[in-house]
Amino acid sequence: MIAGVTGWWFLLRPGRQFEAEILTASRRHRVDPALIKAVIWQESRFNPVAVGAAGEVGLMQVTDPAAQEWASAVGAYPLPREHLFNPLTNILAGSWYLKRSLNRHLLTDDPLPFGLAEYNAGRGNVLKWARGLAATNSEAFIEAIGFPSTRQYVRHVLARRLRYLPEFPGALANSPVR
Repeated sequence: MIAGVTGWWFLLRPGRQFEAEILTASRRHRVDPALIKAVIWQESRFNPVAVGAAGEVGLMQVTDPAAQEWASAVGAYPLPREHLFNPLTNILAGSWYLKRSLNRHLLTDDPLPFGLAEYNAGRGNVLKWARGLAATNSEAFIEAIGFPSTRQYVRHVLARRLRYLPEFPGALANSPVR
């Protein structure tokens, strides 16, 4: 009976249809798949055709400049905007951009809040907020985030990531930044 319930939950679990793409991007860019899935949940609630108010598109709400940076890095430049509605392309581009944001904060106690804030609000804002103790201490940094919506974004993604960790046993889930 318990196995049957577990099986049904697996079939009904939100975002399950994108797990192959998430795992592909996770392996390629060495980003925790639970983190990728949490960002997708926060950005689009798993809607591959989502379009944001600022023109960001797809599952990870990738902007055109970020997509073109990724496309240039992987030899696919220029990338037509409509390609970002393809789940694999969008997740690859978004996770590449996320990994780049995380890597900029490796000298902190926890790069996740810094990288997520950069993914959401941009590098310039993170540099403004990461001063004094907030330059290396993630808790102080979260409190220093100047946009309440970005502070909430970071907290929600971090909490959602913890919920998704059991879905990806052994798949970089315990070391989100390498």
